[in-house]
Amino acid sequence: MGSRVSIITNDLDRCIFCGRPREAIHHVYYGTANRRVSEANGFIVPLCRDHHTGNGGVHFNKCLDLFLKRKCQEEFEKTHTREEFLKLIGRNYL
Repeated sequence: MGSRVSIITNDLDRCIFCGRPREAIHHVYYGTANRRVSEANGFIVPLCRDHHTGNGGVHFNKCLDLFLKRKCQEEFEKTHTREEFLKLIGRNYL
């Protein structure tokens, strides 16, 4: 996996929802600029195909997507301020 780190999990080899083998590293805050921010700050999670791009996956399930965004922000704010988060992402999810 190289130097990739997630602030949500230490196991990047297993889907964080079901434990199946990871098939994708999901950037929680996506888009061109936010992909880099996500990578640099650990806003990434391992997902199986179903939880990534399946019908109920984060790309099609707004509730699941929002859950990950909130979880990353909560974890980030344990060691940083909300202002720092807003400077990175530009939106509050909590």
